[in-house]
Amino acid sequence: MKIDSFVVAILGTVGLAYFLPELAHLLPLDAIASVGISLVFFFYGLKLSPSKIKSGLKNWKLHLVIQAFTFLIFPLIVLCIKPIFTGDDGQLMWFGLFFLAALPSTVSSSVVMVSIAKGNIPAAIFNASISGIIGIFVTPLWMGLFVSVGNIDLSEVYLKLLSEILLPIIGGLLLQKWLAQFTQKYTFFFTQFDRTVILIVIYKSFVHSFEDRVFSSLFLVDFLILSTWVILLFILIYALIMFTSRWLGFNREEKITALFCGTKKSLMHGTVFSKVIFGSFPALGIILLPLMLFHAFQILVIGVIAGRYGKEV
Repeated sequence: MKIDSFVVAILGTVGLAYFLPELAHLLPLDAIASVGISLVFFFYGLKLSPSKIKSGLKNWKLHLVIQAFTFLIFPLIVLCIKPIFTGDDGQLMWFGLFFLAALPSTVSSSVVMVSIAKGNIPAAIFNASISGIIGIFVTPLWMGLFVSVGNIDLSEVYLKLLSEILLPIIGGLLLQKWLAQFTQKYTFFFTQFDRTVILIVIYKSFVHSFEDRVFSSLFLVDFLILSTWVILLFILIYALIMFTSRWLGFNREEKITALFCGTKKSLMHGTVFSKVIFGSFPALGIILLPLMLFHAFQILVIGVIAGRYGKEV
């Protein structure tokens, strides 16, 4: 089992925020992050394939299961465990778990894992693509249930999401005819660009959290408890999707697609949405912590499972 290089980069970025926070004050990171986010979703629009999305529309039952688990079952499960988390720190950790649960699925890694496992690739492309667009509207609605925690103004959030995310996607789609081959040719560059923007947002968020001593009240046992909840949440969702796939009579390819798309959560959307929804909220580092733990765990586990499924064929 290889350690994902991006997970290592995330840990390094958190360390950089702790030992070298001065960069956040020397560089205009807010402006850089905003421009970077818009470019990320502009490139996302360039890479969206209308033909592949159309071909994936047929299997509506599979799509319904994936999107229901992503945007409904995930948040409802985390809502049920809210009473377990007590105190200000406990509520903040739960809020991070809930933010994780309300996010859309990943795009690239979901499709890659489904491809490795020999699943239904067109359906994976459709669900991974449409999930990000649905999340623009659904994720803020879920987070808006707890205005007192996040201090969320939904009208302002949607305005930012429209200008920084949705309009760039539309722009990318409109220019796809001329620039699609360019994005295919330089796939590695665009992947690294996406990751760089994510790392910038993570760095900025943790600098604010460290400077405001948000983590000073959290102990190692809190971190271990949070990690345990993240792992249990993943296992529960995976088991429920497995049971639902069997109950609905999905074939092997459909089951793989449901498992790999329905259990994933997007670190890219999470970091972007956190910047738009929470702004410079001091405790943003804690809110992002469950997402980063989940990201590392899902890559490790799904990578191993995908390899085993692939060897079966």
